[in-house]
Amino acid sequence: MVERIKFCILEIRMPREVLKPLKAMEQVFSNWWGIYDPPNWKEKWFEGKCLLGFSLEIVSLGGEPHFFIRCPEMYRNLFESAIYAQYPDAEIIEVEDYTKFVPQNIPNQDWDLWGCDYVLIKPDPYPIKTYLRFFEERPEIAKEEKRLDPLASLLDGMVKLSRGEQLWVQICALPITNTEIPWKSQGEEIVNKFLKRRVEKPKPIWREAAQILIRGPKEAEPEKKTIFWPELELSPGEREIVKGIEDKIGKYGFRCNIRFIYLGKRDVFFKPNIRIPMGFFTSFATQNLNALRPWGKTITKIVYFMIKRRTYLRKRKIFRNYSLRVPPLFPRGGGTFVLNTEELATLFHPLGRVVGPAPFVPRIEAKKGEPPPGLPIQ
Repeated sequence: MVERIKFCILEIRMPREVLKPLKAMEQVFSNWWGIYDPPNWKEKWFEGKCLLGFSLEIVSLGGEPHFFIRCPEMYRNLFESAIYAQYPDAEIIEVEDYTKFVPQNIPNQDWDLWGCDYVLIKPDPYPIKTYLRFFEERPEIAKEEKRLDPLASLLDGMVKLSRGEQLWVQICALPITNTEIPWKSQGEEIVNKFLKRRVEKPKPIWREAAQILIRGPKEAEPEKKTIFWPELELSPGEREIVKGIEDKIGKYGFRCNIRFIYLGKRDVFFKPNIRIPMGFFTSFATQNLNALRPWGKTITKIVYFMIKRRTYLRKRKIFRNYSLRVPPLFPRGGGTFVLNTEELATLFHPLGRVVGPAPFVPRIEAKKGEPPPGLPIQ
């Protein structure tokens, strides 16, 4: 059934100025979570229905950055309306798939690439560094010129690429609940461990009845009185971890996988340019919470045993996975993790010229307006 679903690629052209806080983009992702439609057993095994997701892509084509969204065509109105509701000055147009404009047999004699997937260094409930920690979200300093936006460094590096070079950054997201991935339950267990809460799992009725018949009714244990709340015994770092986990599991979650590919013609291919996206992803790392790191299973670098052959196969595989927008180990599982709406809004959001002054970024210089109602057309 997935093969019969049509997808479209939408390009977001950013307005000249973006005065809204990043909380607006978080609301956009909350609206996009609305495509969550889990199949029942009949739809899954007889009709082949599955959960559908979308892809967020920041791409530099010869030094010109672009923001793309690949989504199911039947949900196009939902995606567009969510953006226009928060960013009415933005412009969204449907474009062709840019991955089809390069040779499909890369790497070859004329083109080369380098890429890798990213994973979290800690379990899913631990959050990465989000926009709330880059600047304080208060009304008096929520203006654009007060932001410390890591996305600006990525765009600044992208515009410095020369003709024949391309840099593709991809974030695939699939809306999920605790049913598909028990990340909220896992977060609650971690919090209870920090707070030293004793959570007893309910026993089956037959076991409780057997224990009463054999041992007799259980005597009530004297209640232990504590003078201090368990939260007061936590260090400042532990308190920050508990708060971060509780904040993350309290919002909508998406099963994600992140990757980037740097490719270009061999005469202009400059491998040190891979540090541009790597530096971008290190901006979201914190020592006590979570961070993104390159995944050794898919990185296009082999150091032993049939180096050339295995490197070629890895490059071909990551190019195919990127073009198809599938997880790293597709069709098997692995290489995915959970991010919530706040984390995704930090990684992908529109930014104005004040925060991202990089030239050659497509922007809307004139605002388009609708004709007044009742305007005669003859």
